[in-house]
Amino acid sequence: MSYEKVNQAKKTVIGTKQTVKAIHGGHVTEILVARDADSRITQSAIQTAQENGVKIDYVESRIELGKACGLQVGAAVVAITV
Repeated sequence: MSYEKVNQAKKTVIGTKQTVKAIHGGHVTEILVARDADSRITQSAIQTAQENGVKIDYVESRIELGKACGLQVGAAVVAITV
């Protein structure tokens, strides 16, 4: 399950803007995108990941994705970094 990937990851970046920056920096191995997040929010991260050959995985809930990151709020996009 993708939520487990977040728990097992040593380093993560949370949020669309920070994920895009990390992808441009070459630090991202994979991103996780919540299906229930607004596409206007996630679109730039998905497009940047596709352009840079970063694996994209989808999860069902932004609330659950946020919880997996240790947040009490939802997360639309999370990047797993090296």
